[in-house]
Amino acid sequence: MRRQSLRESAARTYARSLPIVPVRARGVTIEGADGRRYLDCLSGAGTLALGHNHPVVLEAVRKVLDSGAPLQVLDMATPVKDAFTTELFANLPRELADDARVQFCGPAGTDAVEAALTLVRTATGNSGLLAFSGAYHGMTTGSLDASGGAPRGRVTRLPYPQDYRCPFGEGGERGADLCARWAESLLADPKGGVPAPAGMLVEPVQGEGGVIPAPDDWLRRMRRLTAAHGIPLIADEVQTGVGRTGAFWGVDHSGVVPDVMVLSKAIGGSLPLAVVVYRSALDQWRPGAHAGTFRGNQLAMAAGTATLAYVRENRLADRAAALGARMLAALRDLAGHHPRIGDVRGRGLMIGIELVDPEAGAAAGGPPPADPALGLAVQRECLSRGLIVELGGRHRSVVRLLPPLTLTDEQATAVLDRLADAVAVACAAADGARNRSGSHPDPSAKEPQ
Repeated sequence: MRRQSLRESAARTYARSLPIVPVRARGVTIEGADGRRYLDCLSGAGTLALGHNHPVVLEAVRKVLDSGAPLQVLDMATPVKDAFTTELFANLPRELADDARVQFCGPAGTDAVEAALTLVRTATGNSGLLAFSGAYHGMTTGSLDASGGAPRGRVTRLPYPQDYRCPFGEGGERGADLCARWAESLLADPKGGVPAPAGMLVEPVQGEGGVIPAPDDWLRRMRRLTAAHGIPLIADEVQTGVGRTGAFWGVDHSGVVPDVMVLSKAIGGSLPLAVVVYRSALDQWRPGAHAGTFRGNQLAMAAGTATLAYVRENRLADRAAALGARMLAALRDLAGHHPRIGDVRGRGLMIGIELVDPEAGAAAGGPPPADPALGLAVQRECLSRGLIVELGGRHRSVVRLLPPLTLTDEQATAVLDRLADAVAVACAAADGARNRSGSHPDPSAKEPQ
């Protein structure tokens, strides 16, 4: 780790917050070089649907290696690629799969986002983009433009509905309705100042934005809105796909069938792979319009085929829905004992716990302010107890759980116990620090004589 800090860039992230050296891993468990074992609820930022080194993934990779097949073939056809495409199409929303094309991109989700933007801009002749506040779509230029907090450029930013911190101070159905009305009125206004949209890019659950599920009715309204205006709807399923949210794809909860799906992370079975799947009518770009040297990664395709098939055959999306519901219920019970837990939310095994400072005051009628320092403290306390979690949200005050879909009931209980203990210790320390500061004295202390 010392050599890493001297040699690697200042942009490294996980190495700072998770100072361990993984040397072995299996399922949800990572073993560090110091011999300590950790329960991994980061899962490669949601990449490891089956956890670390699942036997079906290892078998698929070994089979390709032992066959003598080429490992890198650019975009040429191979039996390995054909098997992956067949399994992928078998799991897509049927209406899309029956009329779909797939583009293999570079190795990361952000490459697939860039490809999707190029695709819809070519097909529509428009350059604008509709995206949402709080979004995260990757680290390349076009992806950053579409992400919340980036310069607008050609992007029109729309409000994304959420209950806890509703942009209109409403939450629930009323808040989602206002968010939808905002988008509808903006597109209906000839003087609204919206550059002609080539597409609308949306996450079915905002991940980095704080684990915020899109309300089903709202997402259906966005589908109707884009269809009425001839705007392709792009679903970013990089983190929500392959069973993570309790359905095979995040859009399945609402019954929405997008025009374009951006896929990465879990579809590669732990190896780098990214694709764009889209309706054939959009397939108007020229050869080479979007390419990438490593779009022919045969090992990733083999691992991805095995992962997709295993999730489907073993109904792991249903498992994620049931286990996620139990974990959410337990965490909401925990929140009842800790005022510093402002909100617990999620879908399936994509769970967020937002930490707040209830003593700092809040805007009229709004929730308490986020407490990123407490989030960092909880993450550190979790790590000391052998639990790896991620932080996210607008202010990095949301503790995120992304365990593998193969998590057992016993492992889920261990995760919840360690997290509950970490929260109790971190909250007690925060309360003690506030009391020592004198701004909020202990009410049990005697008044001076």
